[in-house]
Amino acid sequence: MWKKNRKTYLFWIALAEGVGLLSGLLSRAGTEQFGQTAVQPPLSPPAILFPIVWTVLYALMGIGAARVSLAPDSQDRNRGLNLFIAQLIVNFFWSLIFFNAQAYGFAFFWLLLLLGLVVWMTLTFRKSDSLAAWLQIPYAVWLVFAGYLNLGVWILNA
Repeated sequence: MWKKNRKTYLFWIALAEGVGLLSGLLSRAGTEQFGQTAVQPPLSPPAILFPIVWTVLYALMGIGAARVSLAPDSQDRNRGLNLFIAQLIVNFFWSLIFFNAQAYGFAFFWLLLLLGLVVWMTLTFRKSDSLAAWLQIPYAVWLVFAGYLNLGVWILNA
């Protein structure tokens, strides 16, 4: 299956990773300033962990989207892929809002929007490919943890 559909998988993984990379590059200066000045809540992981976790999560997102794109054409398949693109766009802007604008409160509500889109996407993916849906669970769990961190930063730096 991999050999036959390799280009599809590579496209969706590259799309997800590329969006993450671009967002990370555009928010690099804000991230550095944040690390030096912001008070962080308990359980904040070391900064090196974030790019590692996000690389894995973007790959899982891309694999899931590829699997859905290879499913038989249906309204659910198309809706799932549209939700994938929508959540990827919202995901892209979170780092810019949080790190560059340091709008921690707005970023928290933006993250809730992102989490809602990811849950909706996951439930929609399930209708086309159950494994694609399961691959999104680590992403949703990480977003819940990120929500805790975002809320903590907002409260501690208000």
